Amino acid sequence: MIKKLFHPTPPVNEPYEEDFYHHPGTLPGTLNIDIDAPQTKISLIDYNQNKVISKRITVPEDCAAYLETESVSWVDVAGLGNTSILQRIGKVFELHPLVLEDVVNVPERPKIENYEDQLVIISRMVMPTANSDGFHSEQVSFVLGKNYLLTVQEEPNFDCFDPVRLRIRNNKGIIRKQGADYLTYTLLDAIIDGFFPVLEDYGERIEDLEDEVIVNPTRKTLQKIYRIRRELLQLRRAIWPQRSAINALIRDSNELIGEEVRIYLRDCYDHAVQVMDMVETYRELASGLMDVYLSAVSNKMNEIMKLLTVFSWIFLPLTFIAGLYGMNFEYMPGLKTRWGFWFCVAVMLAIAGGLLLFFRWSGWLESPATLKDVRGERKF
Repeated sequence: MIKKLFHPTPPVNEPYEEDFYHHPGTLPGTLNIDIDAPQTKISLIDYNQNKVISKRITVPEDCAAYLETESVSWVDVAGLGNTSILQRIGKVFELHPLVLEDVVNVPERPKIENYEDQLVIISRMVMPTANSDGFHSEQVSFVLGKNYLLTVQEEPNFDCFDPVRLRIRNNKGIIRKQGADYLTYTLLDAIIDGFFPVLEDYGERIEDLEDEVIVNPTRKTLQKIYRIRRELLQLRRAIWPQRSAINALIRDSNELIGEEVRIYLRDCYDHAVQVMDMVETYRELASGLMDVYLSAVSNKMNEIMKLLTVFSWIFLPLTFIAGLYGMNFEYMPGLKTRWGFWFCVAVMLAIAGGLLLFFRWSGWLESPATLKDVRGERKF
C-alpha cells in the first residue's frame, strides 16, 4: 500500500495531495505527513536478563532516561500522524534530519545507512489480509544504537512483532541475554518470515485460477490473473532491495552488529532468498496462466465453430432436398404417391444419421479433455 505525500507548506488547514515523490525544491529533512495517517503512539519495552519493563509513553522525553541504562530499550513508534511528537522523538534520539525524513516520509526504498553511532535500516513489512485477498504493506524503520532500538511504523496495532514481544516478556530463548543488535535481527527475521503466509495465499489463489482457466475461463478470470501479476510485482519490489540490505549488514563491518548476530543474519538472508525464489516462481506461473487462458478461449471458440460446422454439414443436404421438392413443378418423382412424403423424410434421416456416424468415426464429435482427465495424466 503506497501512501501519497503532501506538499511541505500547504495553505493553513488545506493540505493538498502530491504524487508519489518528494516535491521539487523541498528542503532536506522536511517531513511530509499524510493527512490520513493515524495518530502517533509510543510504547517502550526495557529489559535485561533479570527483569522487563513494558509501558506506554505519552511524552517522548520520558524515553531519555531509559537510553542511558545498560539494559536494552526498544522504543516502538506506531503511526505518523503527529509531526510535533515525531520531531521531539528525533531530538530525544539525536536523529540526523535526513534520518527523521527517511523514517517518516513513506514510502522509502529498503536500505541501510550508517550515521556515526547509529545504524538506520529501512524495511517493508507485508501481512496477509483477513479475507486472504491481497496483502497489507507498510514501511518499518529501525534506528539501532548501542543499547537501544527505535522502530517507526506507519500504522499502530498492525505488525508481526507480537511473538517477539511475547518472547521478551516470558524470557523465552536467548533474546534477553543479548543486546539491541540481536533484537534488530529478531524483528528483521519476523518481517522476512511474514512474507511466507502471504505467498502461501498466492499459491492457493494461483492453483484455483489454474482450475478456473481450464474449466470455465471468463473475463473475470483474466482480471484475476492481471491482479495477481500486479500484486506479485509489488511483493518483488518489497523483497528485492530488502535482501540486498540484509546482505549489506552481513558484509559491511559495523560496531553495532556483533559477529554472533551476523551469523544469525545469514539465516535471515537465506529466508529472503527463499522468498525471492517463491515470488519469481509465482510470477512465472501467473504469466503462464495468461497463455493458458488464451489457449482455453481459443479452444472453446474452436469447439463452437466445430459444432456449428457439424450442424451446417447435416442440414445442408436436408435443405437441398427440401428446396428441391419445394419447386413448383407438376411432374416430380414421388409427388403423386402415398409414400412419397415418408420416403423423403426417411432419406433425410438416413443422410443425417450417416453424416453423424461419419463425423463420430472421424473424431469430430469427441469432447475436449476435462480437468479431471488432465489431473489424471499429471499423476503419471
